[in-house]
Amino acid sequence: MANLADKIERYLKEHLSRTEILEVRRAMLAALFDCAPSQINYVLTTRFTPERGYLVESRRGGGGYIRIIRLNIKNPEDLQDLIERQIGDAISQNEAFHIVGRLRDEGLIDEREAAIMEAAVRREVLGLELPYRDEVRASVLKAMLTAILRF
Repeated sequence: MANLADKIERYLKEHLSRTEILEVRRAMLAALFDCAPSQINYVLTTRFTPERGYLVESRRGGGGYIRIIRLNIKNPEDLQDLIERQIGDAISQNEAFHIVGRLRDEGLIDEREAAIMEAAVRREVLGLELPYRDEVRASVLKAMLTAILRF
């Protein structure tokens, strides 16, 4: 049985599958799912991140809304932007997995390639202490994405 966060995420992604920008009211979502607005915020901040391919804009107050923008990778420049802006000099395992999942979801890599990429950036494989592990992970992930850019 799915928990509340999963249900909210599924609902929003279902609506985003038909459009690249979704505007909703936080209060409407909270009422729909019979939950506190903070639970909506939790889903937005943990499941609709740039690593996962989303940008969330929010305005609070009486006329407040949430705008979720799906960030698609449509060309090599978008992938280069992902390399430069979202990975940076260091990246956590979780963030790296989100980026790999996004590439898989957008059809840029297949399941096998995703599994290989995830295996290469696992903390157990890198075997270094922080912060070096996150720095090496970023370098490895950037190298793999750069290889994808060549095809």
